[in-house]
Amino acid sequence: MKNFGLIGAAGYIAPRHLKAMQETNSQLLCALDNFDSVGVMDQYFPNAHFFVEFERFDRHIEKLKRNGQYLDYISICTPNYLHDAHIRMALRAGADAICEKPLVLNPWNIDALQEIEAQYGKRIHTILQLRLHPSIIQLKKDIAAKNAKTKHEVDLTYITSRGKWYDISWKGDAEKSGGVATNIGVHFFDMLSWIFGKVQHNETHLHEKHKAAGYLEFENARVRWFLSIDAQDLPQEIQAKQQRTYRSITVDGQELEFSQGFTDLHTVSYQEILKGNGFAIEEAKTSIAIIHTIRNQKIGTSFSKHPLVQ
Repeated sequence: MKNFGLIGAAGYIAPRHLKAMQETNSQLLCALDNFDSVGVMDQYFPNAHFFVEFERFDRHIEKLKRNGQYLDYISICTPNYLHDAHIRMALRAGADAICEKPLVLNPWNIDALQEIEAQYGKRIHTILQLRLHPSIIQLKKDIAAKNAKTKHEVDLTYITSRGKWYDISWKGDAEKSGGVATNIGVHFFDMLSWIFGKVQHNETHLHEKHKAAGYLEFENARVRWFLSIDAQDLPQEIQAKQQRTYRSITVDGQELEFSQGFTDLHTVSYQEILKGNGFAIEEAKTSIAIIHTIRNQKIGTSFSKHPLVQ
């Protein structure tokens, strides 16, 4: 049985980590969050110690060590801009880190983390759950088997409606979240590079607070992408069903069905990490470089735009 700590216990994604710990027969010893709305812990680990102050959390971990209880992992579900600081804390505490997406906001942050990983002899694991989705795995196999001489034509559309609270929270602050393309797009950009190879061109066509779009060219694909948290961008048929999320990936005109199975992928991620097969820090480099370029480059007009931009 592995011992866990958790930073960010009140966050949106934390319940998936708590569920993954429980389903891998692990135990949560302690958790931290500035906010105390963490009643969800009663469903999973009611006996875990909870702290709202970092200093007391850190002191408790040291107390555990003195009593012969060591944390094997510290899971990090905090705002994006805090990830690298909390990863460093986990490694200094003698634990491996399991960190939500995006691992960091800038490529140079990864270089710094690799140095501290080597310094403490501990590992940093990143959550890249789309690589574990059965439909995505099958697509990668199909693309490799085709060995096409021409590049595949891909359209990615992801619209996930958010209310007015989003702008007030840290997610609405681009300095803290990286903006919408970073916050909701990084998994998709990782998936695309995993399937279609190295990035050859990256052009941004739209970059607003609630939506972003652009063109990515990989070794084996040309991709038009559109990401939005604006409910008005949902297709009419989706709005009519009162659904608030729309995911679509077409490859050479054929729709890829991957709308189901998202919520269980954190458990699979934990299972792989505990078996020694998790995704290392190196795996995150390409997607972090993609989102950094999207955030910092000027709007381009050289390549084909996504239909929702046109």
